[in-house]
Amino acid sequence: MFRKNMKKDPELFQNVSEGLRRLYRTKLFPLEDTYRFHDFHSPALEDADFDNKPMVLLVGQYSTGKTTFIRHLMEQDFPGMRIGPEPTTDSFIAVMHGDQEGVIPGNALVVDPKKPFRKLNAFGNAFLNRFMCAQMPNPVLESISIIDTPGILSGEKQRISRGYDFAAVLEWFAERVDRIILLFDAHKLDISDEFSEVIRALKNHEDKMRVVLNKADQISTQQLMRVYGALMWSLGKIINTPEVVRVYIGSFWTQPLLVPDNRKLFEAEEQDLFLDIQSLPRNAALRKLNDLIKRARLAKVQAYIISSLKKDMPSVFGKESKKKELIANLGETYLRIEKEHQISPGDFPKLAKMQELLNGQDFSKFAALKPKLLEAVEDMLANDIARLMALVRQEEAAMPSQIVKGGAFEGTMSGPFGHGYGEGASEGIDEMEWVVGRDKPTYDEIFYTLSPINGKVSGAAAKKEMVKSKLPNTVLGKIWKLADVDKDGLLDDEEFALANHLIKVKLEGHELPSALPEHLVPPSKRGTVLED
Repeated sequence: MFRKNMKKDPELFQNVSEGLRRLYRTKLFPLEDTYRFHDFHSPALEDADFDNKPMVLLVGQYSTGKTTFIRHLMEQDFPGMRIGPEPTTDSFIAVMHGDQEGVIPGNALVVDPKKPFRKLNAFGNAFLNRFMCAQMPNPVLESISIIDTPGILSGEKQRISRGYDFAAVLEWFAERVDRIILLFDAHKLDISDEFSEVIRALKNHEDKMRVVLNKADQISTQQLMRVYGALMWSLGKIINTPEVVRVYIGSFWTQPLLVPDNRKLFEAEEQDLFLDIQSLPRNAALRKLNDLIKRARLAKVQAYIISSLKKDMPSVFGKESKKKELIANLGETYLRIEKEHQISPGDFPKLAKMQELLNGQDFSKFAALKPKLLEAVEDMLANDIARLMALVRQEEAAMPSQIVKGGAFEGTMSGPFGHGYGEGASEGIDEMEWVVGRDKPTYDEIFYTLSPINGKVSGAAAKKEMVKSKLPNTVLGKIWKLADVDKDGLLDDEEFALANHLIKVKLEGHELPSALPEHLVPPSKRGTVLED
């Protein structure tokens, strides 16, 4: 009776983090624990995983500018930072906010319940000696944390010199971070075997992945085109998806550009990347929700695989030979589960990896299928997640200004060095004279050929001239609305000049403003517009 009532009552959550935590503990964790999800895929989630700030993981071969990129974002050195052309960063460094500057070693870090790193303990001392947290007061770190990683080397050196599974550590971080940035050097595009292995380990997280082609100011435009093409070709072979991964081109440090030809491109790319990073706090709850759904789908598949293997095992004799047979024929088990339960092939774990992990398991200790555990997860996915989605939107509406602030982000927000300042519709923003006045004599000549009546031309007459720009009617309609300042359905000489100026702005590749900026309002209309 009690169980029936519990099932009918919807879960009530105070906030998204608390809701995710409760759903995981009460509905998903029991399924994971029963079917050994943590032995095969990922350690159990802890409270800190639901409460931590968004994290950005930087990955790349040595000397691609990972540490310099962090320094550029924060505009401040961080403890443990080393920069050089040789492989300098030999540790995983979690750069996080703290009231006082300092370093927490790996062994101390993994026992701190407030930090989301406790499960890294499983990678052993060899890794923990190469892991640290750099804490410091910095406005950027108030919103995000950044994970710096050792440069990926080429050849056998990488495989021999590390005493821990580098790709597995990166995969652990990839599951928990909000953004993965792969950095490439415009001079070193060769993707080593180890880097390929790392990118493949991140395969299930393409939605978090962004690529940065760094140091692009050191080559000419022609070379840059070739380098960009070569990078896309190389990535296409490794990532192996039909979609093209987003690549940001630039020079992410504070030094002068060596080849300034592509300055505008670099500025636009940097702005796009900064906006992407700045959006992370706002989308953090949605990302955690998305990751929990992914985890739940994999946990369901794990339950079906383990219970199926348990069912096929003999009760007394021939266990070892049957185990080998089941592992060898795991692909057939996958196909059977796929058909029986209508599961997408993409939801199954990698076959070779699963076979390898199963070799070390005792099949007789596997659990049989428990429908109630699966029903709880199905209920979570069908009902609870939908309620949490509504709560995510409410939280976003309540805190619309959740963006990363400080450091390099401040320099691109406002002032004359803000992105797009003084260009397009912003041209002439800080000038005393009306910027449209420069070309007004030319526009006046056209205006008077349209036979104005009482100093104004009709919409039909103006349209004949405006369509010569070959811009779509939707764009010309917007230009008309912006240029008809007094809203009388006619254009005088100043409004006609303004319309032509906005056409020029659009033809030069800039966006039109949603409302007419003050500096573009015709001089004779300024008083009336301000009063309106």
